[in-house]
Formats: sequence, structure tokens, C-alpha cells
Amino acid sequence: MAENGSAPSVSLLVPVYNVERYLAECLDSVVAQTFGDFEVVCVNDGSTDGSRDIIERYLADPRFRVIDKANSGYGASMNRGLREARGKYVAILESDDFMEPGALERLVGVAEDAGAQVVKARFWFYWSAPVPCNEPYRFYGDVTCGRPFCPMDDEAIFHEKPSIWSALYRRDFLEANDIRFLETPGASYQDASFNFKAWACADRVVVLDEEFVHYRQDNEASSVNSPAKVYCVCDEYAEMEAFARRLPARRDALRGILTRMRYDSYVWNIERLSFDLGRQFVFRMAEDFAPLVEDDVAMARLEPWRAERVRAVVRNPLLFFAQQTCRDDWSFVQKMRHYLRVGGPSLLVGAVRERLR
Repeated sequence: MAENGSAPSVSLLVPVYNVERYLAECLDSVVAQTFGDFEVVCVNDGSTDGSRDIIERYLADPRFRVIDKANSGYGASMNRGLREARGKYVAILESDDFMEPGALERLVGVAEDAGAQVVKARFWFYWSAPVPCNEPYRFYGDVTCGRPFCPMDDEAIFHEKPSIWSALYRRDFLEANDIRFLETPGASYQDASFNFKAWACADRVVVLDEEFVHYRQDNEASSVNSPAKVYCVCDEYAEMEAFARRLPARRDALRGILTRMRYDSYVWNIERLSFDLGRQFVFRMAEDFAPLVEDDVAMARLEPWRAERVRAVVRNPLLFFAQQTCRDDWSFVQKMRHYLRVGGPSLLVGAVRERLR
């Protein structure tokens, strides 16, 4: 534990906004850590419920402190926490999640042994009702685990879930590369650009095939349950593109990586939205991808099927939307009705012509 005002090993940032239902479980999991040399920076983003009173109960522990600020959103809260952090490392814990007792000890141990700028672990999807349930997150791709690597040499990590709260970062690495959050009040998915920036700049990271954090899925206030935030993901990718342009030695490779990342994220966004909002969003998707289809550098890292889907959305956004949201288990009649609902008879005719190409 840090003594006599010396800097702690870890600054754990906990952004807080109206999470009184879950906050005590989150902070209790921090108190229970087997590694004690940390500070907890609770950033209270203008909570109007009992969250601030809950934080107050933990301030008797000198490792805890609170920053009270007017509500300005997640990105601004996280950047404030980063400015206030004093530790050698920075970790993040969302205030509706909780961690295993050995989380910080394991992450710090690996970082120290490997000299890593970032250490990242898997996590559990967690449901508290009807009975507590954990489902481990499995990596999509062939991610290198257990030994140091450079993300630019092993790009699979770029395409995993951001999960910035299941990682540990060297604070001097974040500061040297100006890795910060996009500040857009009311926005969501601001972990996406932060995560990309870290992988884009890092030379030495370690990924662990282990879980430490329970990622809550049944908080109805969570951004994953906010379909109204239709275009937030687009803002994040604009931020990533701007950041990549500042890295000339890696810029071309990052453009190719970003094209695939953007495609997967936009498709995910379409599939989570209501029918009407998804139908609206697909036109923005076509607009954003139109400049890329003739750009060999941007398209270079796409598999043939993804490249064709990118061209398809630019060519006919509504047909792409109909195809993307059509379920395999529907009958022929149900599929025809779906196409008619999306774009009327002309789209149905276009779909037939597409099949005959």
C-alpha cells in the first residue's frame, strides 16, 4: 500500500451516474482485492439518486476519493479521472460491474513481469436475475494469449470487444500517446475509440485467457439498452480515423483495420436497433462506406465476403438492410413480406435480380 503520500501502483477509475442499485456491490469487490496498493477515484457525474451517499460510506478508507462534477457524460468523466490519476497503472471498473478478489494482483503481476504497456483479460457476461448467472466471453479470433506481442503484428485483438474495464494500462503510456476519451455529452460506446487508440499505439501487450470482471447485462439504464443513441458509433469511428492519421508509420495498416472494425460495428448497430431506426441507420452506413469501396488501402484487410457486403450496402442500402435483418428460420412467405416491408415491390424485384446476378 502507498504510504506517506507516495503514488499508488494502480489508479482504479470508477465512473458513477445514478447506479445506487449496483454501486455497493462494485465497490465492495474493490475493497476485497488481495492487492492493496491502489487508489479508487470515483467520478460522480452529477448523480441524482443515492449514489453519492453510497460513495461516502467508502471514503473512510484513505484509498478512496471522489470527484463531484456536473453531469457532462462518460467521456468527460473518464478524462477527468485520467487527469486525477496518480498510479503507475490505470484500471477501470464500471459502477454496475464487479471484479474478482485477485483481479488487480494478477493484472499488475503480469504487467510487471512482461514490461507490458497494456494487459487485457477476458470477462464474464453477468445476469443477476432470475438467478445469478455468468457466461464467459470467448475471443472471436485467434488472439495471442499469455505472452507479449505488438497489436500491429497480430491484428486479431483489434476485432475483439473493447472491454476497457477488463484491462490494465501504463499511465505514462496513455499520457505519452494522448490516449483519451471522446467527450460527447449523452453519447455511448466511448470505450471503442479509447480501446482502438491503445492498440494502435502499443508495442508490447499481454492478453490473458482468464476472466476477472463480471460485466452486468441486466441494467436497463446501460448504453447497450439505449436504441435511441443511433449514431454514437459513427462519432467513435470518426475519432478513430482522425487519431490514425496522426500515426504516419502505421496509418495505412490502421485504415485497413478500421474498415473491418467499422463494418462489424455498423452491422451490430443495425441488428440491435428497432426496425425503423435500423432502416434509417443503413443509409448512414452507406454514406460512410461510399468513399472506401474504391480505396485499395482501406479495403485491403477485408475478406472477400466482407468486401462484397461493403460494396452491397453502398450499391443498395435497403436491400442490404433487408438481407441483414432477414431470419434464416422464416418461411418463404415471411421473407417476401419482410422485403416488401423494407422497400416495397421494387425492392423485392431488386432482390430477385441480385440473386440472379
